[in-house]
Amino acid sequence: MGNTDNFIKNITEGYQSKGESILLGGAILNGEALNNAPIKIPLKTLNRHGLIAGATGTGKTKTIQVLSEQLSSFGIPVLMMDIKGDFSGIAKEGEEKSFITERHAKIDIPYQTASFPVELLSLSEQSGVRLRATVSEFGPVLFSRILDLNDTQAGVVSIIFKYCDDNKMPLLDLKDFKKVINYITEEGKEEITESYGKISTSTTGIILRKIIELEQQGAELFFGEMSFDIEDLMRIDENGKGYVNILRLTDIQDKPKLFSSFMLSLLAEIYQQMPEKGDADQPELVIFIDEAHLIFKEASKALLEQIETIVKLIRSKGIGIYFITQNPMDVPSGILAQLGLKIQHALRAFTANDRQAIKQTADNYPSSDFYNTSELLTSLGIGEALVTALSEKGTPTPLAATMLRAPMSRMDILTESEIQEINNKSKLVKKYSENIDRESAYEMLNKKITVIEEENAKEEESKATQSRTSNQEPSTTEVVGKSVLKVLTSATFIRGAFGILSKFLKK
Repeated sequence: MGNTDNFIKNITEGYQSKGESILLGGAILNGEALNNAPIKIPLKTLNRHGLIAGATGTGKTKTIQVLSEQLSSFGIPVLMMDIKGDFSGIAKEGEEKSFITERHAKIDIPYQTASFPVELLSLSEQSGVRLRATVSEFGPVLFSRILDLNDTQAGVVSIIFKYCDDNKMPLLDLKDFKKVINYITEEGKEEITESYGKISTSTTGIILRKIIELEQQGAELFFGEMSFDIEDLMRIDENGKGYVNILRLTDIQDKPKLFSSFMLSLLAEIYQQMPEKGDADQPELVIFIDEAHLIFKEASKALLEQIETIVKLIRSKGIGIYFITQNPMDVPSGILAQLGLKIQHALRAFTANDRQAIKQTADNYPSSDFYNTSELLTSLGIGEALVTALSEKGTPTPLAATMLRAPMSRMDILTESEIQEINNKSKLVKKYSENIDRESAYEMLNKKITVIEEENAKEEESKATQSRTSNQEPSTTEVVGKSVLKVLTSATFIRGAFGILSKFLKK
């Protein structure tokens, strides 16, 4: 399909880089790795997002490890969402073995071992840096999309946020939000109707059920204080290496809604807080999302649109997002079109559907005079992949079957004692370990309801007293005297009780 000299020229011109670049490995032609056709990805294009795909056991995790190591070496922090729990070994030096030496000799890349600074993060009760966010930080639009609400229900959520803002009631956790729903449906129904319009109890009931569904996936552990500061993802260690932040998600594989909620809130927070970077020489942060199909599995159309919008916009902030999945078709086409770097490991064709998926995958890659892409997708070995990226000029590079270099760090997970050692040394674990529950909407509304109930009790008691008095047979003098007293007492009560209540409701 073309001679070796033309192939090497094509690869060399396509993957050349004047600036800093990541060295992935060496190109493969006719089943043989070449030592004079390096595959380099310019750092300045890594905020254009990417895809790492392939069947189980083909080497996706090691590819992420290779990318993360080199990013860290350039002082670029990484966030890795580790679903399978097999990425933590990057914290320890690797071990050179004969198969690694042979592999690197074929692609003419020296091999050396190294370890990298790591922070272990958690959304649940796993040990590590606890990640939290408040309901207020989500805002009504994002919170409604996470709950998959229609326009009417989303409008009620906006009223709840507005009511809490107007009354200076912080919405910190799901307990706060549920309390406000109960209040506007019962004790505060008239107050809400007067100031914000009538709200259907059936609508608030649906919203409450959606909240409970989210709670059942463990969201009560995520919503609250103290909120995670995204600046803590951007740290560099004393040796100039970017921290590799590993979010341990092994215990929420069956909770896709919680995973989607967290990811979307994190991306929105990063987009909101990070300044515009324009055409920078390197990204500020690179995010790897393993088992990406979990994000899209149960996502509503509105949630998918929100994710697609953020993916389009966030690259201008210097943030690169990389989706890792078995089949590229797991990623919605609107998002797939935004991905500049594609690393495709082998796919397996066991059924007619598999063969159709392979054909569709091949059609997503540039045509090549040197490869039959469909055939190559099923014949790649472990640690080999089809690669296409963006050049420094922003144009797609030629398709290159690539023998990937081996990770410099350990190609295995950390032991429990090693995990504990990292957590014991972490400043962030100490910073975020405390679970804060300050006064917020839940406590404030409980106090408000207590006051209202006390006022109502006084009013009922007064009415009962008046009723008993009217049933007696008073003398003419008593009637006149008590009538005057009743007028004075009633006027005082009305000014006192209703005046206080009116003033309270205006707060």
